Amino acid sequence: MSITTSGRSVRVAKPNDVVASYSTLLKQVRKEGLLNRRRRFYVSVFAALALTMGAAWTGFALLGDTWFQLLIAAVLGIVFTQIAFLAHEASHRQIFKTRGANDWSGRILAAGVVGISYQWWMNKHTRHHNDPNVVGKDPDIEIDTISFIEEDAAKAKGLHAWITRRQGYLFFPLLTFEGVNLHAKSIGTLFRPGAVQGRWIELALLAMRFGAYLGVLFWFLPVGMAFAFIGVQMAVFGIYMGASFAPNHKGMPIIPKNSKLDFFQKQVLTSRNIRGGNFVNNAFGGLNFQIEHHLFPDMPRPHLRKAALIVREHCERLKVPYTEVGVAASYGAVVSYLNRVGLAARDPFDCPMVNKYRHQ
Repeated sequence: MSITTSGRSVRVAKPNDVVASYSTLLKQVRKEGLLNRRRRFYVSVFAALALTMGAAWTGFALLGDTWFQLLIAAVLGIVFTQIAFLAHEASHRQIFKTRGANDWSGRILAAGVVGISYQWWMNKHTRHHNDPNVVGKDPDIEIDTISFIEEDAAKAKGLHAWITRRQGYLFFPLLTFEGVNLHAKSIGTLFRPGAVQGRWIELALLAMRFGAYLGVLFWFLPVGMAFAFIGVQMAVFGIYMGASFAPNHKGMPIIPKNSKLDFFQKQVLTSRNIRGGNFVNNAFGGLNFQIEHHLFPDMPRPHLRKAALIVREHCERLKVPYTEVGVAASYGAVVSYLNRVGLAARDPFDCPMVNKYRHQ
């Protein structure tokens, strides 16, 4: 059988065949030691990022009152994104063996360094992993400034509709605001009523983080330059975060809410890998191996490349489509998909045929 969603026809294998084989795949991955922790790797990555951040702030102190500070802002935007990758990996229990150690490290990195609520990320990202690209279940395809399904795009009105019709082309410009969006949404959840695990710890970490960050900027820089510094840092952070996560699922099949799809096919059919060497792997924080990350969420980053070879062969045996493209092709697919969805926001009275003859 096959499913056709968003212009993509994808073959679906018989569930019994796939479910039975996934346990075999998992045993093979474990036998290869690919689920073993790689603490030294993560210590080295953290040390490199700490040194880079230290160098950036040293450069900030030495430069003083100059517009060259915007280069430091851009570097910090990159470093904060890389640290967010580490927090993401901690949330998946990839770094330490115990849940407590991962949660504490992830919370400190996310809230105390990056400035994003760790608990908000945990709740949102867990729902995404359970049902990637499933309508009504995956929060990553819920309507926001950008619409990811035609039904949401068709509801857009006014300025939102104008943006939606062009959302593919506007995707990267809109990402300059994604950093602000991530900070605001995540922090906002900490002030909502109801139980939130670690609420006060995260609020304290966030207060210290933003207090120190903003305090340093406005103490040492003129007001206008300080705001420009924040703008550049947030823009780089937003573009980098969005450009790292968006290619993983956007443009892949959207699964109807009530569909019955086994775990293995749900994860593979909705995920896209990105080809590349060590540079791409480090730049994306391992997210370029999205299929393997979804099949084995607690697998450490250094093992994903080897796991990809095993999973690709497994998919070939089962005749389950395994999507892997280059960096440029992945972004092209995202832009094309968003533009295609955005057509649903077209004015119902805006008939292309009428317009054709109107302007002759």
